[in-house]
Amino acid sequence: QRLKAAVHYTVGCLCQDVAGDKELQFSKQTIAAISEITFRQCGTEIRVCLFKNKHAKRSTITVEDVKLLARRSSSLVRLI
Repeated sequence: QRLKAAVHYTVGCLCQDVAGDKELQFSKQTIAAISEITFRQCGTEIRVCLFKNKHAKRSTITVEDVKLLARRSSSLVRLI
């Protein structure tokens, strides 16, 4: 629950930043929906990392594993 609350808080902060830059507002329901989607997607990506690490007989998720996952997302590829 603490992790979910941290994701919700971070999403809220990011939405505030975007809202200030773009002169718009996010409803509480919208922030909650974005938070839930983000939390679920992160859970899916972590399971993919764990599966790949188990297959490779490794027990640590590395920066390279995270970069590989980010490459699957066209919006994140630009940040790598």
